[in-house]
Amino acid sequence: MKIALLDSGTGLLAAAAAVRRLRPDADLVLSNDPDGMPWGPRTPEDITGHALACARAAAALRPDALIVACNTASVHALEAIRAELEPGLPVVGTVPAIKPAAAAGGPVAIWATPATTGSPYQRGLIREFATGVDVTEVPCPGLAEAVERADAEAIGLAVQAAAALTPHHVRDVVLGCTHYELVADRIRAAIRVADGVELRLHGSADAVAAQALRRIGAVPAPGAEPTGRLTVLHTGREAQLDPVMLAYPEGRSLVATSPSPAHS
Repeated sequence: MKIALLDSGTGLLAAAAAVRRLRPDADLVLSNDPDGMPWGPRTPEDITGHALACARAAAALRPDALIVACNTASVHALEAIRAELEPGLPVVGTVPAIKPAAAAGGPVAIWATPATTGSPYQRGLIREFATGVDVTEVPCPGLAEAVERADAEAIGLAVQAAAALTPHHVRDVVLGCTHYELVADRIRAAIRVADGVELRLHGSADAVAAQALRRIGAVPAPGAEPTGRLTVLHTGREAQLDPVMLAYPEGRSLVATSPSPAHS
């Protein structure tokens, strides 16, 4: 079994680590785009072009499923990627976990990039899944970029700025960018909540990984032999895992049991 994931950079790590936990025997293909990142400031058409190129490079290695492990790419490019690759290759997108966060009735805060905060896409998800729920949209300028660089100081400053905009009565926080899941502990520690309130963070990685397995009829086997191999593609070229990814436990988990790249 082989699962491919794409993103501009480190944002795919959380979903990749989730797949590795569910199926330690699955081969992984990480297709990112260091030559074209960041994708966020690009036009929708440009994002689609870069994401399609990453998808095609991954598809050439014949994975069983492809995860678009990026909220921005899922918004702008998922339809085009599916149109080109499905039904031969199942494609799973990433949606902010607003529905499960709102299920308890709120209050909810949604941390997202400035471009996503207040966007028609996010507002549509709020209308669909959180009508009647107290929702605060929190822009997080610079956080994804700081996570991409593994810049601890910049991460701390961005997290503190976003935490200051998060109401103290919030119970559930949606991590609306895949990068944010890599610093979930720092986000949890920074958010002040009312006494007696248990803060819940909602990411997408576990749900996306489980959906990819469902799409190919694979049963989770977290106790399987850790034999999964790792292949890394940088803008279509085979490469080693970027050292910055090893700054995160999710990145280190991918190389701990990966013997060598797989091409079959």
